[in-house]
Amino acid sequence: MSNLDKALAYAQNNHERYLSELKEYVRIPSISTLPEHKADLQRTAEWLAAQMQRMGLQNVAVMPTGGHPVVYGEWLEAPGRPTVLVYGHYDVQPVDPLDEWETPPFEPTVRGDEMYARGPADSKGQSHSVLKALEAYLATGGLPLNVKVMLEGEEEMGSKNLPAFISAHRAKLQSDLFLNTDSGIEHPELPSLVYALRGMAYFELWVYGPSQDLHSGMFGGTVHNPAQVLCELIAGMHDANGHITLPGFYDKVRVWSDPERVELAKTPHSDEAWRRKSGAPQLYGEAGFSTLERTGIRPTLEINGMLSGFTAEGMKTIVPAKAMAKLSTRLVPDQDAGAVEAQLNAYVRAHAPATVKWEVRKLTRSAPAIVVERGTRGMRAAVSALEEVFDREPIFQLMGGSVPVVSMVKEYLTTDIIMLGFAILSDANVHSPNEHAHIPSYYRGIETFIRFFDGYASHPAPSPER
Repeated sequence: MSNLDKALAYAQNNHERYLSELKEYVRIPSISTLPEHKADLQRTAEWLAAQMQRMGLQNVAVMPTGGHPVVYGEWLEAPGRPTVLVYGHYDVQPVDPLDEWETPPFEPTVRGDEMYARGPADSKGQSHSVLKALEAYLATGGLPLNVKVMLEGEEEMGSKNLPAFISAHRAKLQSDLFLNTDSGIEHPELPSLVYALRGMAYFELWVYGPSQDLHSGMFGGTVHNPAQVLCELIAGMHDANGHITLPGFYDKVRVWSDPERVELAKTPHSDEAWRRKSGAPQLYGEAGFSTLERTGIRPTLEINGMLSGFTAEGMKTIVPAKAMAKLSTRLVPDQDAGAVEAQLNAYVRAHAPATVKWEVRKLTRSAPAIVVERGTRGMRAAVSALEEVFDREPIFQLMGGSVPVVSMVKEYLTTDIIMLGFAILSDANVHSPNEHAHIPSYYRGIETFIRFFDGYASHPAPSPER
């Protein structure tokens, strides 16, 4: 029996234990954005480190950052074979609104083929499945290649301390391939590979009026209301066709070729199904583009939240002193976040009246859009593994979301990149109440990772400079 067959058999025989471990992992409320869960993040990191040590990874460590720790481990006992750097994250989103959960978010509940809880789809199931694939090899004779594992605890808050970590440990993390497991497939029976991600830039727009809140009966109609000005500025950021009106916003937006748009259209999609998932009365978007194109190849400008004046129960008649909106842009290839910041400032400068003051604040590190080459060794190995497990060719997808670590790796490390994961992202309630993971896809993910490592190892050894 080959090492591959031994690893596959081992994994198949341990499904029940794997699922039990995943539930244990999910029960830890590792919400990175809430300070009161700091101890839970540390506990999750230590849980992962113990798992990695038990399965046979070497030099396992919970490594400090400026925030939540990174868990690292390696196995470098395959001289002359390539090295894969595996990435995942163990932090999760907040659970609000709690009253919309059908079962407690940190008590994983299995209903049919789905596990309902916060985290099994995004992205604890992903990181756990790749660890179980590595365990299957280590328990049956060793890996066919070298592996480094890096699991972070701040992805859901923008990975703000990861750039410094990667830069400081550049030599340790250098590899031939970066495998990002924070990804997904379109459907349980339709394997897919994400080869492009939109980037993101995030801002706050502040509008300031009077020096303090004023009595609306005395001062209303004599000073400009900052909330009104903010609403008017926001309303003008899109025209009637859904186009973004920031000056020069589309100047660098890539024009995708017809073959690429044909490939994108292969993704099964129904506008009505998409509308139902959203809960919106009707879909909306930029004229001239399909829903799939609007979520993959076109940039966006969204209002994520607004704050001004009195919002508690009851009445308080004031002209507020200030108003704020949180804005995010999803960027496509060739767009520059710095240019978008300048465009936003230019728009407000041109449209804000002299009756108020204003400022644009850039929040967090921007992430550029990423396009991964589809013909690399890693991508070919992933295609082969998916074909063997799903008995059909995978489709290639563009993902509307952003994964900051991918752009960081491109900046700091010399490595190829692939994204391979198994959350059913379009139907998993990721970031929402009642998040759920498809358990058969979790098991298929483990098998795919096992076959992927074997397939990637069969390619020629990396060039000496790596």
